[in-house]
Formats: sequence, structure tokens, C-alpha cells
Amino acid sequence: MKTTALTDTHIKTGAKMVPFAGYNMPVTYAGINAEHDTVRKAVGVFDVSHMGEFILKGEKVLDLIQKVTTNDASKLYDGKVQYSCLPNENGGIVDDLLVYRLNEKTYMLVVNASNIEKDWDWISKYNDFGVEMKNISDRTSLLAVQGPKAAEALQSLTDVDLASMEYYTFKRSIFAGINNVIISATGYTGAGGFEIYFDNDHAETIWNAIFKAGEPFGIKPIGLAARDTLRLEMGFCLYGNDIDDTTSPLEAGLGWVTKFSKDFVNSEALKQQKEAGISKKLVGFEMIERGIPRHNYEIVDAEGNVIGKVTSGTQSPSLQKAVGLGYVSNTFAKEGTEIYIKIRDQKIKAKVVKPPFYK
Repeated sequence: MKTTALTDTHIKTGAKMVPFAGYNMPVTYAGINAEHDTVRKAVGVFDVSHMGEFILKGEKVLDLIQKVTTNDASKLYDGKVQYSCLPNENGGIVDDLLVYRLNEKTYMLVVNASNIEKDWDWISKYNDFGVEMKNISDRTSLLAVQGPKAAEALQSLTDVDLASMEYYTFKRSIFAGINNVIISATGYTGAGGFEIYFDNDHAETIWNAIFKAGEPFGIKPIGLAARDTLRLEMGFCLYGNDIDDTTSPLEAGLGWVTKFSKDFVNSEALKQQKEAGISKKLVGFEMIERGIPRHNYEIVDAEGNVIGKVTSGTQSPSLQKAVGLGYVSNTFAKEGTEIYIKIRDQKIKAKVVKPPFYK
């Protein structure tokens, strides 16, 4: 199993460790609900150094990115981030990712931990543009500092005015006395905050500095379990659950990052799918009757006919009710539609609602 530069720190802190995407990762410290609450109300720190980072550089770097991603990267400027996905040739998704424009000829792509090798091979396959590619995943650490007090908690560590940073922008600056740190106003929790990228060598220094600076704001370490409940309350897709090699970005509600103003891998087929209309759709739902929906549970209609399946589900700590995401046939995708989740052979009533669940 791989480790991050902070694995020993998590173990010393008393984290419960689990294998995740080939890494030994902290799943909880103080318990899911307490950690979830910390991020929603104050500030918490996730070690997400298992994520992958690629640097792409060259005269035609934008051409390659435009070819392999669905979103329009020509709209990016220096210091701007974009959410996008890598479409495959069969109508599905290789991965979802973030695209960072460092400068006109240099970009950073941030990909999911379980897909690092797959994504690298996929992008390389289309690199007919002479773009220099560098996989810096193994030497890069990433901390997500998330919550409404994140800017205040981190401000003493940098000259960058954190409170004025726009969502999905980043700065390269000195942070906690370390040069060339990327401070990005992004995150996967819907609670606001920053993602901090730096070299592994500085991991302990930066981790300790963040906790010292954040102490007056109630900062706490947060595990992957709360990361999942937080992202699900926002209706954010998780690769391998809600999107994968078989789900179309249009079915997954990612039409907003699928731009037909350019040619990209499989764009013609996806364009035809858009024109013809999709037959199934990823929807949010909340349970009306008591029961917790889980990945792969069947979704049925009133007569018990299978109409789809759950992709993600949980008991929402913020809302004190069970919520989930799942694909259903189009007939049942309208907001307010009653559906049923099959839990231990029982039909448990739910209704389709529009994410985010937590407003």
C-alpha cells in the first residue's frame, strides 16, 4: 500500500486508517458526524495527497487539453481553474478532473487517485502535439482546508488576501514560509475553503503551521468518511460511484462542462446523444420513509419494477435525513416524483429532489 508524506502523522494523531485507491488513508479521527460538523461550521483539514497531478507543457498544450477534455479550456486565464472530464470513445467517462492554467504554455491537471495510471495512458495516447508531460503525483502533497473559517484560519500564513479570492482561482505564493505553494480556492465539500499543493518535503512543516494558525478557529483533522458525506450533501459526483466508464457526462448532469463549440474525443456521438435525448438520468433523492440507501441498491416504481439504481447514499449529518444519488429512467427523473429504494427486499419510499441537498 502506498503512503502519503503525512501517513505517520495521521497514525500518531489516532486516525483510523483504511486502504483507499491503493493508499493507506485516514478514514476518521473523532467520528464522522463530529468531523462533518466541524467542516460545515468551522474549519477542517483533509490530507488528499493521494490525488494525481500532471504537468503539461508546450506550444500546443491547449490543443491537447481541448482534445481530451469536454469543457472549453480556451476560456481559462493564468490563475484560473476549471472542472472538466475526460470522455472515452464509447460515451462514458475516463475520469473527472480539474484543469489549472499556470501560464499560456503550462497547465496542471488534477485527477482521481484510483485513475492516475489510466488517465496518464489515456492523455498520452492523444498526445500528437509534442506536449511535454510530467507526472508529479508521487512528489506532490495536497491538503484541503475546508469550512467557513478557512480563510481566517490560514490568513496569517500568507500575504495572499484569501478572503478576496474568487471561487475556482488560484495563486502561487509563499505559504507558511515555503516558496512556490499553490493556494487554490476550490474544494469538494460545499463549505468553502482552499486546496494547498506543495512538495512532499514540506508536508510536516505546512501541516503543523496550519494547525497552529487554525487553533483559535477550532481547526481539526478530517477523514475521508466525512469528505464523502460532505460531497454527497452537495450532490457532487464521485468517480467509480456516480460516474464511470459506462456513464455519459450528459446522463450524469455534466452537460454544463460538455462544450460542443470544439471537437474532443467522441464529441460527435455525445452531440447526437444530446440531440436525441437521454434515456436515463442521474437524480438526487431524499428518503420519505425510514431507511438508508446504499451504492447499487435497486430503485423501483410503485409496482416494484426496476427503474434504476443507487450510486451514492448516506444519512446526511447536516439534514438528519437519508439522501442519495442514482440513475433512473427519464420518466421518473422529474423533481417531486415518488420512487422506491429496495432495502432488504422492502420498498422504501423516497422522492426525487434537486441537489444540493444541503443549501
